[in-house]
Amino acid sequence: MSVRVSTRGVRVSVGSRTAQVGMVGEGGRAAPGAGSTRVAPPPRPVARPTSSPGRGTSTRRTAPHRSVAPSAEELDLARQRAVRSEHDAQRDAAIIELQQLWQRMTHVHLQTFPPARPPVVAGPPMLGVEWARAEAQAFHLRGLGVFARSERAVAKDAAEQDAPVYLTDQQARLRGAHEQLLADAEQWWRALTGNDEEIVCEAVNAAFADNPAAGCAVGVDGSVMSVVMRQQDIDALPTQAPGATPAGRPTLRDLGKRELTERWLTVMGSHVIATLKEGFATAPGITAINLAVLTRMPETRRLGVVAYGRWTRRAIESTAWQGPDDALRFLEIGEDVLCSVKKTAAGNTSSTVKPLNTRRMPGLQDLLDHARDEPDSAGSTLANLNIGLHDGGPDVDPEFPSDPYWIMPFAQWRETIVASPTAATMVMEREPVVSLVPGQTLTLPEEAWRGLLVAFSFAGADADLTLFLTDGDGQVAGDEDFVFYNQPSAAAGAVRLLGRHTEGPDIVESASIQLAALPARVRRVAVAVNMNVESGLACGALTHASLRMECGSGAAWAFHPPSDPDIRAMVVAELYRHTLDGSPVWKLRAIGQGWADGLDALARAHGVDVQ
Repeated sequence: MSVRVSTRGVRVSVGSRTAQVGMVGEGGRAAPGAGSTRVAPPPRPVARPTSSPGRGTSTRRTAPHRSVAPSAEELDLARQRAVRSEHDAQRDAAIIELQQLWQRMTHVHLQTFPPARPPVVAGPPMLGVEWARAEAQAFHLRGLGVFARSERAVAKDAAEQDAPVYLTDQQARLRGAHEQLLADAEQWWRALTGNDEEIVCEAVNAAFADNPAAGCAVGVDGSVMSVVMRQQDIDALPTQAPGATPAGRPTLRDLGKRELTERWLTVMGSHVIATLKEGFATAPGITAINLAVLTRMPETRRLGVVAYGRWTRRAIESTAWQGPDDALRFLEIGEDVLCSVKKTAAGNTSSTVKPLNTRRMPGLQDLLDHARDEPDSAGSTLANLNIGLHDGGPDVDPEFPSDPYWIMPFAQWRETIVASPTAATMVMEREPVVSLVPGQTLTLPEEAWRGLLVAFSFAGADADLTLFLTDGDGQVAGDEDFVFYNQPSAAAGAVRLLGRHTEGPDIVESASIQLAALPARVRRVAVAVNMNVESGLACGALTHASLRMECGSGAAWAFHPPSDPDIRAMVVAELYRHTLDGSPVWKLRAIGQGWADGLDALARAHGVDVQ
């Protein structure tokens, strides 16, 4: 045997067989050969070029990719983490929702309700002759070509004739609508402040309609209003509340029966106070409210009274309502308050809700005996009770829109005139205006008793329209019978200033007088004008001064007062009671006399105490 050593390994020869052994450790491999065995060294690694974007060719060796699937334990752990995260998110959302819910239910009494104010009636739209002319021309020129010159000329002439009549008719109708609205608003406000039962209950129930705890005004006795409130059932409240674990983590905890009762009592108190506050704000003449709270009993599922008492306006408005705990003060500030939730001897709240004994209160017992409670019906509340009683009335005629200031289109107006000779006589053939001279008197028609429109038009300077309601000697019974810019109405609205508007270069100040509505003590109505005190000007500075009176029948009277440079206030005309052939009448006299000292002298002459 011979051994040879070289850089390629070790060769061993044994007889006729040869073995070549590669000294490369575990990486060697043996290759059988014919006749001899050779152990060869492992082949050297071959560098394979790889391509790298932007960097040419790389000879770096890359390890083969190996994909390892997650184990069952890893999958289960991931699932548990996902479930825990979802549970935590749901818990946090529930905590936020409950916090907001409890806050809404226990903070209702912290709201403020604006007190009722007299209704404001907007004036009618201002119509001018240019508008009426455009409406009339559009009607008469309809269908005429631009080259039909003679026909268009005739149409324009017809429009010029119709426009002022159409304008006068629409203006008179708008004035009548405005006067009616003012009268209705005045009457409604008097009824509300005078504690008219129907008006007060209607107004209060409309205000209660959006309350979460439904309330209903059921009666008014003098200045005391009776209200029934339907409180949410205790078993409808959430039975959980936000809490914390011993480790301080947020959680939801179950409420005990006593704690749930305390929360329900706080919710009820918050709604009771809010109902009282809104009732007093809506009905300014009410001084006290008798309130009964109804709810369904947890055990019997029947309605019962759980709280009752009387609360005065002074007690409610003088108490500072600052936080949710103040809601329970409704038990302290009321009169003869009864509540089904009691305090135990240890100072704890009772854990049960039981109905009050109403046998000693016949009115409440009768209410319970006839009450229908439908808590599951959507939109059904006690507040809708009175409103629902007015449903089912006759529908409004579509020919007469509900807008009180609706303007009749010219085409419809024209058709009415053509179709009705009576209407044509009333509108197209109005009585001519009667011009009066100083000292002239006339008897007013009965139509004028129901409503007179007084309009004083002028230019050149500023003046004010003023009226005095006096006795037979021309003296007012009190300052309330003096109608001027700081006191625009008197006699419960029978005499009222309507404001100003412009007609071309002139200023027009209007007033309405309902002679038939004046009290018997008023024998005369003096219609006067006075110059603006700050201007220092006299009546001689007025140009185109004219006083016009008009009644619903179309009869009108006009008087142009003298332009006197020495006076600053004058009685332009007066209306006075008279007896003619044994029957009472109203007469109109044109005067035009005044005082150099202006409004102060005018007022003193009629018995007004001017400071």
